[in-house]
Amino acid sequence: MAVRRAGAKAGLSRERVFDAALDYLDEHGLPALSMRKLGAALGVEAMTLYHYVPNKDALLDGLVDRVMEIAFAGLDEPDPGSGPWVPWMRQFAHSLRGALLAHPGVLPLAATRPVNSPEALRMSERWLAGMRAAGVPLGRAMDVVNVIATFTIGHTLAEAGETPGHEGTEPNLDERADEIDPAEFPNLTEILTTRAGLDFDHRFTEAVDILLAGYAALP
Repeated sequence: MAVRRAGAKAGLSRERVFDAALDYLDEHGLPALSMRKLGAALGVEAMTLYHYVPNKDALLDGLVDRVMEIAFAGLDEPDPGSGPWVPWMRQFAHSLRGALLAHPGVLPLAATRPVNSPEALRMSERWLAGMRAAGVPLGRAMDVVNVIATFTIGHTLAEAGETPGHEGTEPNLDERADEIDPAEFPNLTEILTTRAGLDFDHRFTEAVDILLAGYAALP
């Protein structure tokens, strides 16, 4: 029979703590997050949470790891030596973007904190092994993983617009449409009218494909 740790709450788990923190972040934003408020959302005292996460820094790191786990959940398993590696990285980029758009409150953390979860490390190891088996030098393989991850996070940070807790801080060309003189800014006026170049899905997909094609073409 499993013995519950002293001070822990029946029905509470580390995964549930992080999922609740993710929900809180999505609703209220990063500045509002605290161990006390998270505990209240879970119906426990803040001290109870320390049985599952040692401090707030570990909580913030864990939130990034949790979103990465969500992104990895639907990915195909890389098979070293099976052939092209580009589809793995393309799928990773789109899956990561989807997970971040679903949880935009995590974006400031994803842009500044490392990913240390065991699943992230295992997936990275499998990608590196697959790319090396396909003839990609190790250093370049690591560059590909980092470039695709950082581009995806940066693009999604811009795409998400007003993340919880930071409303009103993001520039928006549409909000200045009435101030733009068509005679002085004919191209910007046409963009606002036709929406050319403002499709985030197309921009992201094309940019990822260009990045991967460029790396794949290197000798």
